[in-house]
Amino acid sequence: MSRDARWKALLDLLVERGRLDVEEAAAELEVSAATIRRDFDQLAAQQMLVRTRGGAVVHGVSYELPLRYKTARNASEKQRIAAAVADLLAPGEAVGLTGGTTTTEVARALAVRGDLTSGTPALTVVTNALNIANELAVRPQFKIVLTGGVARPQSYELIGPLADGVLSQITLDVAVLGVVALDVTHGAAAHDEAEAAINRLLCERAERVVVAADSSKLGRRAFARICAVDTVDTLVTDTAADPELLRGFEEAGLRVLTV
Repeated sequence: MSRDARWKALLDLLVERGRLDVEEAAAELEVSAATIRRDFDQLAAQQMLVRTRGGAVVHGVSYELPLRYKTARNASEKQRIAAAVADLLAPGEAVGLTGGTTTTEVARALAVRGDLTSGTPALTVVTNALNIANELAVRPQFKIVLTGGVARPQSYELIGPLADGVLSQITLDVAVLGVVALDVTHGAAAHDEAEAAINRLLCERAERVVVAADSSKLGRRAFARICAVDTVDTLVTDTAADPELLRGFEEAGLRVLTV
């Protein structure tokens, strides 16, 4: 197991359990206790966990894994969701993409769509996510608009008033949101308030809003609200979603697609 894969596994276990002992983690990952101690020390130095005597605990009250450690979570579901979202977008549209693992997969799905191989432009993509802009900028048929702002290391997203200035000057056909939580009562939400503010602006500038969220995000709450559920037009999720939750979203007026 590579170091990055081991770190991701450790962080996943830590998020799930809140606390890990060195011996427990070593047994789970089938590596030596000395290796786990080094991993814990290095992750603590990056402020991704808090070292304790004999183990580690989650860092902070609201914990968020950096994007590079979240890419393998529910990967097949996210790819199916992304393909379905990409199919909702028409050639020539102006599309806003927030940051996140699922929206990154949406960008990749758009990049391989046969009917988007040419055009002037085939699609205009507005994003505050550095990794999404990087993936699509090599596609000459896409017009890529990257907001300004300060880079947020956890999600590769640009946030702050510099991003606000760009978004206030544009109009979008559709905004595609990646969220950490979507609830009928509390709406769509993110961990970070500055990130949520940019996502909210994208929604306000769009004719319609699509939320791309795997079933683990549904019925949950998070710290920073992006928008009310009645702002969302379409929810695309996976077939593992609780039918009762999906009925609640449909009763709230959302079009729900499961893949």
